[in-house]
Amino acid sequence: MTSRPPRILAIAGSDSSGGAGVQADIKTITMLGGYAMTAITALTAQNTHGVRGVAPCSPDFVAAQIDACVEDIGVEAVKIGMLGSADIAEVVADRLEDCGAPIVFDPVMVATSGAVLADAATVEVFEWLMELGTLTTPNVPELAALGGPSAMVARGVAYLAKGGDADGPMVEDRLVRPGMPDEVWSDARIVTRHTHGTGCTLSSAIAFHLARGLPLDKAVGAARTFVREAMKRAPGFGGGNGPLGHQAVR
Repeated sequence: MTSRPPRILAIAGSDSSGGAGVQADIKTITMLGGYAMTAITALTAQNTHGVRGVAPCSPDFVAAQIDACVEDIGVEAVKIGMLGSADIAEVVADRLEDCGAPIVFDPVMVATSGAVLADAATVEVFEWLMELGTLTTPNVPELAALGGPSAMVARGVAYLAKGGDADGPMVEDRLVRPGMPDEVWSDARIVTRHTHGTGCTLSSAIAFHLARGLPLDKAVGAARTFVREAMKRAPGFGGGNGPLGHQAVR
């Protein structure tokens, strides 16, 4: 009998072009060997050039999706991405209060194309989600919007400061955990326009590896490797910020 795959619940928006959101989550989790479930928070009409429209789901329907998955299939890790509204963020936090599984929270505020995906009221609820989360994964502008490193330290939460949006030939990601020394990964920047869905892919990969039982630092390291390989194997689709090559990573 083969061992059962880790069960990962991705709570995020749908990307009609398939590069980010729950589509990237499903591809990542599946390629790594996990079982992907989803609670879709919003539908988007988008492609590699940008987001054309967003249609949030109702909070009750998001809650119903979470309940349906957890009550029947079970869950060994959760990834949270785009939430769409403050009401949805609140219902997600409420449902995950007693989850008992690792939670990776990607505080999606702005799409790669620049479209705003979280208003001020939604960002306020992020405080609750960061408290619940095992790890929060802000990029450079998201970390600034959350108050910067000092504010994150004051909150007493573990976070991964992603450096892909910073300038320079090297990309530095810094894992900060309360009471522990920082761990830093530094790699040469992969020069490519195909970066659509990197944050979604990274957070889902971390969730997968946490579900496998890896410690947080090892989970982050393994997830970074997957993302970089997927970037190198991008299929070249679209005329803007193209998708990664999840399916090409072995």
